Amino acid sequence: MLSAPKVVYYSVQSVIPETSTAERGKEAELREVPVIRMAVVTKWYYIIILWHPPRLLSKNLKIKIYRTIILSVVLYGCETWSLKAREERKLRVFENMVLRRIFGSRREEVTGEWRRLHNEELNDLYSSPNIVRVIKSRRMRWAGHVVRMGEERVV
Repeated sequence: MLSAPKVVYYSVQSVIPETSTAERGKEAELREVPVIRMAVVTKWYYIIILWHPPRLLSKNLKIKIYRTIILSVVLYGCETWSLKAREERKLRVFENMVLRRIFGSRREEVTGEWRRLHNEELNDLYSSPNIVRVIKSRRMRWAGHVVRMGEERVV
């Protein structure tokens, strides 16, 4: 008979099943860290949106919420991640999902129809570097700190 997996409770009542390290390799477990963080932050984001409907918050306030709350939680410890193309793509998709939610849709001038924003339009509207570039710059900054540490210090 199969037993139910252990459950780890995060704040905001997020529930994420946990399997033992014996079942998964350590590397697979480390690869899931960004994905788990994105799942938790997505729930937080939608709870914030439910408390304050999007039309009541200005775009500037939504961007501040994204930069201060969402990015800080998702990028916590990103200096030690080794991302593959799959994880980078998931992070970009997550970022574009949140930015589309912030900036909304656009109305075509010619046809008058509403459409979703394309990735290039999102990049133009959101002037900050994308999430993958932020991770890479933080990793380089952390590597610089490690190089400057003395030999007697343990990383």
